[in-house]
Amino acid sequence: MKTAALLVSLAAVTANAKAVELGGIPFETIDGKKTSLADYRGKAVLIVNTASQCGLTPQYAGLEALHDRFQAAGLVVLGFPCNDFGNQEPGSSDEIQRFCKTSFDVSFPLMAKIHVKGPERHPLYTALSGEGAAFPGDVTWNFGKFLIGRDGKPLARFEPAQKPDSPEVVTAIEQALK
Repeated sequence: MKTAALLVSLAAVTANAKAVELGGIPFETIDGKKTSLADYRGKAVLIVNTASQCGLTPQYAGLEALHDRFQAAGLVVLGFPCNDFGNQEPGSSDEIQRFCKTSFDVSFPLMAKIHVKGPERHPLYTALSGEGAAFPGDVTWNFGKFLIGRDGKPLARFEPAQKPDSPEVVTAIEQALK
């Protein structure tokens, strides 16, 4: 019994340490400005690896709708362009921005292109999906989603096929914003 309680306590401490680490991991906006999740402290954040030439690219519309619907309540959608899957995001930062604005009127923040898997995986994605993360396991395709609570802790992970307007995603966001 004591061993089980100790393991539960260690898991809680590890989860709290991971949450603290998330806020301090630097990344760049698509315009090249330094930022981190600490800049979104107090907000719920939906982190999504995106691609412009993917069968799931229409999810940009759903992500923008979530952003519009929940922004005032404290949700931030962050798009992380990624070319790790089928070379489906080959464009430059300018091309990605232009595509997102012209095709989907995206107004949520876009970040600089990163890797979400493999040896060049960005530290943010290592913290989100690496060994010891709250939701371990490689990101499997474009438009994987991670929901981070207002306290900076990972709350949920949604696979690429789960659309932004799916009941599971919307309910998790509503709970995170309470």
